[in-house]
Amino acid sequence: MNSVVKKTLQRYEKKMKKAISQFIFFLYLCTKKQPASMNRTDKNSQKKDELFFADSSRPLNKIIRMKKNAAIIGYGNIGKYALEALLASPDFEIAGIVRRDATNVPDELKNHNVVDHISKLQNVDVAILCAPTRSVEVYAKEILAMGINTVDSYDIHGGIWDLKQQLSPVAQANKAVSVIAAGWDPGTNSIVRTMMEAIAPKGLTYTNFGPGMSMGHSVAAKAIKGVKNALSMTIPLGTGIHRRMVYIELENGANPETVEHLLKTDDYFAKDETHVIFVDDISMYQDMGHGVNMIRKGVSGQTQNQIMDFNMHINNPALTAQVLVCAARASFKQSPGCYTMIELPTIDLLAGEKEYWIKKLV
Repeated sequence: MNSVVKKTLQRYEKKMKKAISQFIFFLYLCTKKQPASMNRTDKNSQKKDELFFADSSRPLNKIIRMKKNAAIIGYGNIGKYALEALLASPDFEIAGIVRRDATNVPDELKNHNVVDHISKLQNVDVAILCAPTRSVEVYAKEILAMGINTVDSYDIHGGIWDLKQQLSPVAQANKAVSVIAAGWDPGTNSIVRTMMEAIAPKGLTYTNFGPGMSMGHSVAAKAIKGVKNALSMTIPLGTGIHRRMVYIELENGANPETVEHLLKTDDYFAKDETHVIFVDDISMYQDMGHGVNMIRKGVSGQTQNQIMDFNMHINNPALTAQVLVCAARASFKQSPGCYTMIELPTIDLLAGEKEYWIKKLV
């Protein structure tokens, strides 16, 4: 039997056994009688995880949900924070971490499976792609073809629709879900822009990033031949216009003029005012902080001067990782296909039952 087919059959067999045992336990809960002496206080103090019960006030309607198994693909800045976000989430287990060098296992990964390919992990429900944007399509297609959901923080705004068109048929054919561009911008900021546009349909929205480190631009700069390390700082100039301050640590023998030319003609930098500064040690300049100010001035109906202002100051990779985990959660509530953040019901991003969140937030 083909080894790939054999592994697939083993994976489905384990999932089936797990589902059967969960169903048997559910039947047990449905038939279990509550002691007559149990009062309301006793019931509320029963050992349970409220996030995984449909209705904690009615024992017969307690439906236990299996935790989802997530794999982290890539263990750089975002991957490290994705691990923290998953550990803090009540509805996820960590299936493992995929990295190029699986022999490199830092202390925080000692208790987790570390492999060099996702096929070496068992029972993966969703893959959190913490790899560079330009490798997202390749990873996503391969993993979706295995029937595993994917989420990513692809950040080339102009390429999002094309990526959606590429991943949609793969996801649908394999009954999987892909959530793309699920960072904070594009991502959650896209949701904010959508809401601003909805409540003031006519007008202008300006998104001003920074000042802070852009991970996507920093990774793009690092990928240029002759660059040992790089830091790209985004400086807002107002009305959605930005300056890129790019600090470069060169490899030995690299030509500064060639590196600067390659960087300024890269798609990440070509449209913005870009300044290149060569330094001896990037670590002396690095700061993970970032932020955004979004403002819309528009019209609601026929009423002018509706002004909305949204501000955020954050740790860039930590927030990106948290959004990825939220998107991973939402992926299980969608039909097969490829989605952006603005296509997801916002309540699907939250762990737990709709009733709880509607009562709390609405």
